[in-house]
Amino acid sequence: MSTEENGEEVRETRQTPKLNERILSSLSRRSVAAHPWHDLEIGPGAPMIFNCVVEITKGSKVKYELDKKTGLIKVDRILYSSVVYPHNYGFIPRTLCEDNDPLDVLVLMQEPVLPGCFLRARAIGLMPMIDQGEKDDKIIAVCADDPEYKHYTDLKELAPHRLSEIRRFFEDYKKNENKEVAVNDFLPASTAVEAIQFSMSVSLELLPNGLVFSNSRKGIKVVIGEDLQGADAA
Repeated sequence: MSTEENGEEVRETRQTPKLNERILSSLSRRSVAAHPWHDLEIGPGAPMIFNCVVEITKGSKVKYELDKKTGLIKVDRILYSSVVYPHNYGFIPRTLCEDNDPLDVLVLMQEPVLPGCFLRARAIGLMPMIDQGEKDDKIIAVCADDPEYKHYTDLKELAPHRLSEIRRFFEDYKKNENKEVAVNDFLPASTAVEAIQFSMSVSLELLPNGLVFSNSRKGIKVVIGEDLQGADAA
């Protein structure tokens, strides 16, 4: 902008706006993007109420999963069977299980959530599952901020059909891939909380030191420097 003063043009200089301190802090704090598995806090209410990252949207036939190297959500495959995920599905940050993955969680709520978003969830049970001979348990949870579901505290409060629906999905979704999945009896909220607490402890103890699980059919061992990208989430 310019004005005239005594016949001479005088240029006015505008002061460069200062960036918000919070923006500056976030820019200077990290040279790389935050990783949703290791950098997102699990939340002060864990292991009962915790943050979880949604990988797969309710009603989707696309199997998305976390790319452990980049922290991005990638397309793993399209389901081979004519089924869709009955509820939003993802993982709990700051946890580590025997399959070299964060702890899986199925979140019951009214609406589908976009992959990559995170939300607060409450554990209400655990679904013990064996995928091709390997332990692959799932936490069953409800969205802690959904008025229709937030009051649930245990699986026994759900309609029996809801649990049958969940069981049938996981029993069937890999059949056309000739992969065997077995679902055992659902366990209560107290067992789910214990499983979350244990996986939090394992993550806290091992991941900061570069130690992770290496899973094999012969047993489980701890190794150093293992590339986390290799293990596929179920």
